[in-house]
Amino acid sequence: MEPLCPLLLVGFSLPLARALRGNETTVDSNETTTTSGPPDPGASQPLLAWLLLPLLLLLLVLLLAAYFFRFRKQRKAVVSASDKKMPNGILEEQEQQRVMLLSRSPSGPKKYFPIPVEHLEEEIRIRSADDCKQFREEFNSLPSGHIQGTFELANKEENREKNRYPNILPNDHSRVILSQVDGTPCSDYINASYIDGYKEKNKFIAAQGPKQETVNDFWRMVWEQKSATIVMLTNLKERKEEKCHQYWPDQGCWTYGNIRVCVEDCVVLVDYTIRKFCIQPQLPDGCKAPRLVSQLHFTSWPDFGVPFTPIGMLKFLKKVKTLNPVHAGPIVVHCSAGVGRTGTFIVIDAMMAMMHAEQKVDVFEFVSRIRNQRPQMVQTDMQYTFIYQALLEYYLYGDTELDVSSLEKHLQTVHGTTTHFDKIGLEEEFRKLTNVRIMKENMRTGNLPANMKKARVIQIIPYDFNRVILSMKRGQEYTDYINASFIDGYRQKDYFIATQGPLAHTVEDFWRMIWEWKSHTIVMLTEVQEREQDKCYQYWPTEGSVTHGEITIEIKNDTLSEAISIRDFLVTFNQPQARQEEQVRVVRQFHFHGWPEIGIPAEGKGMIDLIAAVQKQQQQTGNHPITVHCSAGAGRTGTFIALSNILERVKAEGLLDVFQAVKSLRLQRPHMVQTLEQYEFCYKVVQDFIDIFSDYANFK
Repeated sequence: MEPLCPLLLVGFSLPLARALRGNETTVDSNETTTTSGPPDPGASQPLLAWLLLPLLLLLLVLLLAAYFFRFRKQRKAVVSASDKKMPNGILEEQEQQRVMLLSRSPSGPKKYFPIPVEHLEEEIRIRSADDCKQFREEFNSLPSGHIQGTFELANKEENREKNRYPNILPNDHSRVILSQVDGTPCSDYINASYIDGYKEKNKFIAAQGPKQETVNDFWRMVWEQKSATIVMLTNLKERKEEKCHQYWPDQGCWTYGNIRVCVEDCVVLVDYTIRKFCIQPQLPDGCKAPRLVSQLHFTSWPDFGVPFTPIGMLKFLKKVKTLNPVHAGPIVVHCSAGVGRTGTFIVIDAMMAMMHAEQKVDVFEFVSRIRNQRPQMVQTDMQYTFIYQALLEYYLYGDTELDVSSLEKHLQTVHGTTTHFDKIGLEEEFRKLTNVRIMKENMRTGNLPANMKKARVIQIIPYDFNRVILSMKRGQEYTDYINASFIDGYRQKDYFIATQGPLAHTVEDFWRMIWEWKSHTIVMLTEVQEREQDKCYQYWPTEGSVTHGEITIEIKNDTLSEAISIRDFLVTFNQPQARQEEQVRVVRQFHFHGWPEIGIPAEGKGMIDLIAAVQKQQQQTGNHPITVHCSAGAGRTGTFIALSNILERVKAEGLLDVFQAVKSLRLQRPHMVQTLEQYEFCYKVVQDFIDIFSDYANFK
């Protein structure tokens, strides 16, 4: 109707113009003529014109009204289709996909070219300006992928129930085809697509999270495709909605269809869990040889958006590469729908490979390409931006991971007398750490005037997103605040509480925090006074008991073992309505005396002993948060937490990454590990640890 309308207007305007012109001519001739004669038949034209004019105008108004009504209806349909949220939370990332309105520009879609790695940081800065406006434009210019293929198999009546979401379907040309089962129609169908890597054909299989009725098909696919690695990027439930059915046994063995799956091992880490399965088909004529399949389950992708930092994802991706055998079949990658997080993971892997091979990245082209294999891969502009952030992180900092067997050589290089350049290299590494931006916009609570008075050092306050929150005292504002941050451990989120040494007017808050967050362990890394300055209020009694607010602390034991004082406190919560067993708790304090305010401990053994003692205490009391403090809660506190996480990884994996361990801490609390000397000390303690426990077999 739209192109026709101008023609209609022209068609009707010409007769009108002629009629009016004819009318004007006739009138003029009647007024000027002086000749008399027989009546002219054309003299009736003025009357006819005036009769036709209202009819033509009415018809024109009706046509225009019909046109605008239809146009408005079309526009309304487009807007409602784009604004309406998909049913059942189809997009697992919760940034609901919108129907893209194609540009009417005659120049066609905008072109995006590969970015040389040396320009990556600047390009990301430009794209991130104005609330990531250019990133959104680039993302919205991507083809959806729907036009390129057909979905006949996926839309068959027999297969519709096998799809988790009705609009996330595999293309016919790239779908994974299973073997037929006993001639059952459509038993060759699974919602999964082959996806290319950077240069490798069908390197991945992108799949939806299995439904209860498709678990058997999922394991059949893993077996038939000879896949040795499954990458899971969703949790089973998110916001009380099932995102994926649990397709593996927690322990022992379970048979899915004719595939027997046995749990061999399970290792839980802070960002991901590694499960190892032995799988084997149960055939009537005997069993085939079993195969080992590793499932790497990334658990730190939040319900909304993307991970806060790419560090965990890059570490996870490296682990996937390490565990996947060279000659195995495609890596099976799934989230809930198998397009959003799944696509993000695959693109990061491919672009890192391109970065190595060509010193450039082409995210736009690669996403466009894999959307032809499975539509909607990478679902949101946040995910698209996250890909660039991960690539920049990798480009700027590279792979700083070390195997423990190469640490000694690495340290000799760093500390050797003839290798001044490498010494500068370590200083450069620490300088990069000091460049980690302090996000002042995320410190609003700590910067409130009432809370600034509670800070020992005004620059070292918690970020809002991980600050420790206390219960609010009735009728008293700001009583939910304490200068303390939750910090992730090696295996567990929020495993540490990093805080400052209490001030006289914050000691009650300190004990409220210990009580409310069920902390059974305190690590103190400062003296009460250092160089004749108050560094920490003595928050415990030398003898007897002391009460702070509703909490009474009684000292039960105080022993000195080498450089560590171990004090046991009986902590009582004085509230009559609390049950008796909830009112009393034992808290142990480890007070390390060997760390001067300026400098580092004389040797690493004392720190190793301290970490071991704290871990033993944790095993006995349950893994509640460990409260760690020095004076300001950053330098010595950060170094202790970094070492705890580094040594835990050394014991578990035989790997260490001092740089990323410290960088991760600095993203959680400003100024963690404050000096180059403290940074070098982390390496020294690891070396001492290996020397003490020199059985290298434990670390390989």
